[in-house]
Amino acid sequence: MSFQAYLDNIKAKTGKSAADLQKLAEKKGFAEKGKLTAKAGEVVAWLKEDFDLGHGHAMAIVAYLKGKRA
Repeated sequence: MSFQAYLDNIKAKTGKSAADLQKLAEKKGFAEKGKLTAKAGEVVAWLKEDFDLGHGHAMAIVAYLKGKRA
């Protein structure tokens, strides 16, 4: 599965784009100015708990927070 496919599946499942989740991560203190500031495990746990994402999809958001875009 391509990185974009992960992001598309996340949007379909949650109704939120990667950019939306980035904004939420910033509000929760996991990211600042578009960059990850927390440990990946913390972000993964949050995404699994609040959005019912699987590990791979949550890690795609972590990669997005680290700057990966395509």
